[in-house]
Amino acid sequence: MNPSGTHGSSQSIPSLLRSPVFLPLVLFAGVLILYIPALDSSFVNYDDPAYVTSNGHVLQGLSSSNIAWALRATTEANWHPLTWMSHMADVQLFALNPRGHHLTSVLLHGLNVVLLFFTLRRETGCLIRSAAVAALFAVHPLNVECVAWVAERKSVLSMFFLLLVLVAYGSYAKKRSVGRYALVLALFALGLAAKPMIVTLPVLLLLWDYWPLQRVGAKSEGFARSMPLLVAEKILLFVLSAASSWITLYAQRSGGALGTAESLPLVLRIENAIYSYAAYIGKGIWPSGLAVFYPHPENSLAAWKVLAAAAFIVTITVATWLYREHHRYLLTGWLWYVAALVPMIGIVQVGRQAMADRYAYLPFVGLFIIAVWGCAELFARLQLSPVVQIAIAAAVVVGYASVAFLQVNYWHNSYTLFAHTLQVTNRNGIAEDNFGAALVEMGRPDIAQPHLEAAAEFIPQLSTAHYNLAVLEQQQNHPDAARREYELALKYSSDATEIAQSHSNLGFLLIELNDLQGAIEQFNGALQISPDKQNSLLGRGIAEYRQDNLDAAVADLSHAVQIAPLAQADFWLGRALEDKGQTDAAATAYDAAVRLAPGMAEAQQRRDALRARH
Repeated sequence: MNPSGTHGSSQSIPSLLRSPVFLPLVLFAGVLILYIPALDSSFVNYDDPAYVTSNGHVLQGLSSSNIAWALRATTEANWHPLTWMSHMADVQLFALNPRGHHLTSVLLHGLNVVLLFFTLRRETGCLIRSAAVAALFAVHPLNVECVAWVAERKSVLSMFFLLLVLVAYGSYAKKRSVGRYALVLALFALGLAAKPMIVTLPVLLLLWDYWPLQRVGAKSEGFARSMPLLVAEKILLFVLSAASSWITLYAQRSGGALGTAESLPLVLRIENAIYSYAAYIGKGIWPSGLAVFYPHPENSLAAWKVLAAAAFIVTITVATWLYREHHRYLLTGWLWYVAALVPMIGIVQVGRQAMADRYAYLPFVGLFIIAVWGCAELFARLQLSPVVQIAIAAAVVVGYASVAFLQVNYWHNSYTLFAHTLQVTNRNGIAEDNFGAALVEMGRPDIAQPHLEAAAEFIPQLSTAHYNLAVLEQQQNHPDAARREYELALKYSSDATEIAQSHSNLGFLLIELNDLQGAIEQFNGALQISPDKQNSLLGRGIAEYRQDNLDAAVADLSHAVQIAPLAQADFWLGRALEDKGQTDAAATAYDAAVRLAPGMAEAQQRRDALRARH
């Protein structure tokens, strides 16, 4: 065996396994079998509305105007036009049937598994080891979040292009040409346009140069001579990374996603980052208690945990460096993990999570390489028989697949997802909020309210919790409590859609309290954000009508009617026109209201009374 683990004999491998299609088909089929439950899952109420079910552009499918929007949008604090187009394409093909959206993500994950196997097999010459790495990537429970969550399409899509870059880069390294280099650049740009998590790719390619491509000299002199040339070769890739980083920071700042950084001092973010590097490895080895959201420890993280994690990281780094000459895969695998996780480790804090399973999707490839190549060398030293080696490998893969299968089922709907999350985490405001919202949607506001109140208690600045509480209080006819919660939602929210809806709902609440001018001000706030928001136009028209400002009421209500059929808008337009003495037009408006809502008795009575006068 080559001590670097680059090549391995295939003489003892059955001819069926050496077939260029057999193992890829097995790996791909394994992904499909594992993720069958995902196809029966619903959309969840965490990010899926923003990315698909409530996104007006996505819901219209692919069109030139929507593609133009995707290219310039920084919605959801990211610039990822390819991801938006992917969701639009799904809507075009499957409408809002979640099965089709989930199927696309599962297929992309399957393709990623096959691409990982292909590039490792081609560059290392090791068939079984490459298949083992791909199998771990296919079934590891930490990867479930990226595959089973529709809103995380961006992760599997960007990984798809990163793996294509590795394939193209391998070809370029064997025979350098402008065309092959341009293909690497183009694929990297597409990957960044799916999600900027692959921004560290130029560094990862330098590691790939070291192993398995072995473009870096073995000795110190060779390293010093070859590395500057390899870095220079990637200048344009670094430029793309820098541009993507700038755009991402701009998008996150403009979307308010970096607000958490101001409330979390840098020292707390660094402590959590150090601890998380070790915690991810712990979850990778023993994936229990996995959750869609892990609350940030803020200042509750024990100092000994941070110091122990730092010591662990330093020890592994030193060990991989000392053994780099004869076990190159150790250094590449470890630094791949460390480097790939940098953009997601939380030094630049986005959101309130401590860590996230989805962040392991790319970095863990390095750890899988270490595990497989390291175990292969260990098994050789222990002189274990092939049967024992296969049994151990099969047990690991089946064990991880079993846990992943359970994890996929937790993603069945919002209720199952956040019920599980609350079971495995503590003081989780995000989970309490989303679980409460799921209960409201299920028609159980009585059970939901304590969870929403807990969310607002755990994270007082969580605008969605205040908004959901406000809606609940308004539905239960508690206007004062509802008004207080809407005002808190407006105080803390940075999401334009949520702000507009809070203004609009508060406007209707103020109409009920007969504060007509206050209601108009709220509707004005909503319409400044979304000029064609139909409910806000309806509400402002009603308030203007009650103030006897009939011209303004007619203008707003007419605008509302033009946007989409709405019985209430037609009815109030009829009232305004009737008071202006335009009886024929009023009767027409009432008639439209009755057609849309045949049970609207007052509209029928007013229409009939107007026509009886003639």
